[in-house]
Amino acid sequence: MGPGEDGFRGATAIRTTLTIDDDVAAKLRDEMAKSRRSLKEVVNAALRRGLNAPSDEGLAPFTVKARPMGLRRGFDLRDIGGLLESLDGVSRR
Repeated sequence: MGPGEDGFRGATAIRTTLTIDDDVAAKLRDEMAKSRRSLKEVVNAALRRGLNAPSDEGLAPFTVKARPMGLRRGFDLRDIGGLLESLDGVSRR
């Protein structure tokens, strides 16, 4: 990207229009009321936190090691009603 191609044209402050989802707008309003700060201040603080947050890049993906669980004696997978009764009691039927 060359100079000015990012849409910011070297400005130190950018005036722009954003479409903010309703759930995000509600959180912004809550934060404005709680902190008694302007929308500009709350949005800038939230953007800074998000942009400065550590990246998960380079972390190993979370994996689950599957283990055979087997089936306890006395349980029959062909009898769903019986299984539910064994696990939840007669009243659950």
